[in-house]
Amino acid sequence: MKNIESNLKEKRIFHPSKKFIDQANLNNKNLKELINKFESDPELCWKDLAATEITWIKDFTTVCTGKSPFFKWFEDGTLNVSENCLDRHVQTNKKDKIAIKHVSEDNNITNLTYEDLFLKVNAFSSGLKKLGLKKQDRVIIYMPTIPESITAMLSCARLGLIHSVVFAGFSSESLKDRINDCSAKAVITVDSFKRGGKSIRAKDTVDDALDKGCPSINHCIVFKNSSEKINFDKTRDVWWHEIVDKKNGEVIDPVEMNAEDLLFILYTSGSTGKPKGVVHTIAGYMIYTYYSFLNVFQYEKNDIYWCTADIGWITGHSYIIYGPLLSGATTVMFEGVPTYPHPGRFWEIVEKYKINQFYTAPTAIRALQVYGTEPIEKYKLDSLKVIGSVGEPINEEAWHWYHENIGKGNCPLVDTWWQTETGGIMISPLASITPNKPAHASLPLPGIQPVIVDSEGKELKGNNVEGNLCIKFPWPSILRTTYGDHKRCKETYFSAYPEMYFTGDGVKRDHDGYYRILGRVDDVINVSGHRMGTAEVENAINEHSLVIESAVVGYPHNIKGQGIYAFAICNKSSKTKEDIEAEIKDLVRKIIGPIAKPDYVQIVPGLPKTRSGKIMRRILRKVASKDVSNLGDVSTLLNPEVVDQIIIGAGLKRN
Repeated sequence: MKNIESNLKEKRIFHPSKKFIDQANLNNKNLKELINKFESDPELCWKDLAATEITWIKDFTTVCTGKSPFFKWFEDGTLNVSENCLDRHVQTNKKDKIAIKHVSEDNNITNLTYEDLFLKVNAFSSGLKKLGLKKQDRVIIYMPTIPESITAMLSCARLGLIHSVVFAGFSSESLKDRINDCSAKAVITVDSFKRGGKSIRAKDTVDDALDKGCPSINHCIVFKNSSEKINFDKTRDVWWHEIVDKKNGEVIDPVEMNAEDLLFILYTSGSTGKPKGVVHTIAGYMIYTYYSFLNVFQYEKNDIYWCTADIGWITGHSYIIYGPLLSGATTVMFEGVPTYPHPGRFWEIVEKYKINQFYTAPTAIRALQVYGTEPIEKYKLDSLKVIGSVGEPINEEAWHWYHENIGKGNCPLVDTWWQTETGGIMISPLASITPNKPAHASLPLPGIQPVIVDSEGKELKGNNVEGNLCIKFPWPSILRTTYGDHKRCKETYFSAYPEMYFTGDGVKRDHDGYYRILGRVDDVINVSGHRMGTAEVENAINEHSLVIESAVVGYPHNIKGQGIYAFAICNKSSKTKEDIEAEIKDLVRKIIGPIAKPDYVQIVPGLPKTRSGKIMRRILRKVASKDVSNLGDVSTLLNPEVVDQIIIGAGLKRN
């Protein structure tokens, strides 16, 4: 296999400030000790963490058992997630500490202490019990990022119900498919909510999904979030406020759960086919999210932490809810969008609530970049200690803009790599220790063993190598299966390279041993025998002063095998499209070389994205190949209208 060619030009390294190093939980000395422990006996390390940092009902005696892909962790121990997130904190001086700080789209603030959240979870758990829901029943949660969504998740965990959160922007068809795939017994939703100033009638979407045929559903629980009227089916629908414990004082004992019982199912976005129901189990997921949250962000007991993700994605699960609450942290929930009602919304919140750790997506950073620095200048951001990136590889330009304008050049930037399937952050700088290298995920967390292999499965050792990213030796939060289809799990993640988890990503390990994620392996273009990661070409295109965001795909080429087709979102300019397209081609040629020069550049109003912010490259490949038949269901996209605009812009007609 020829290597994927990485053409990143940035060579600078940014070291953490002495001030930050001095106040951090970890330092180089105890990090080296931790790494050495993991290298000598990884199971013992995970055992010690599980034994000391988690509350067990019945202690475990085994650590990791089974063989790939049938791993089990701490399987003879019993515990409860809700107890670990709430009860143990309520029994200490943390009971009056703010657990959840919710900022609504209308800028209303709700503060919930650990005791407040404990009481709400018990009250709602009582209601779920009244409905007859029992251990390991599946419950769909279709809600915005509000405190009640966390209440619902933790109530399910308290009773041993398996929750599956569906992003409250997905279509009724997508919701129906997820309900039926896991045979859910109940769905929890709201009447309506606001996003970007628009009212979203969530209950109508749920009704439509159920009307399409969801025979397993017995109950639809509705939280009254607005004054809007909704259809109400008395044979199925129940109001949240009518089933909760009115006294708000009944304590529901947490159900004793096996360590390997299912905690949740989270469906992937489905960019490559039928959504996969990724399964995470209780103990391993808990331990790893706790461990990674504390170490990556270097959270301290009085910090205010904010992750901007939606609870419908794994980032929201792991780093809004479970990781922070297991750690006894104060976690901020934000219901809105970064540009509404003004592009300084994020920075307004950072200043007002003195945010210490800020974690967001490159997509959001690039969207805010468009507005320049003026929306930032009116706000003080000096409370920030750590800034983070999640969801996709961050390009150099966005990295520097984020680091310089938000972090003021002083905050460590943790560019995190992980997946829904991994449960938690796998490769990332540790905020107090790891020097930052722009657009590099950097180094694996202690206990994580990345491996770079070629297409034949041969391990590529040493530095300055490129290939496919795999992980050897299991970690506690590794996915256990895809719900109802273990064969699919095995074939997708564990069949390409025996005894290893295949991430599906291309990667380079540079001369410093730092990892640079090159994008999905199926997003590799082979031009005249030269393999190039699409992320590399996109990074070059994004250097153009007018380019906001780009996406690159390959298409069949008679001479070169594959040609390069680039889609670019650009700022308004007096220049013609033709001039901009020519400039982009020339810039790529200059930065990477003639081989990477796009054959076509199309200026587009937007890129088709899933609700989680991933570019739907399958559609772009269809356009580039001049075949727009059979595009599949585009209703689940964040912006389905942009598909036809791109097709028309390419001079094609949709069948």
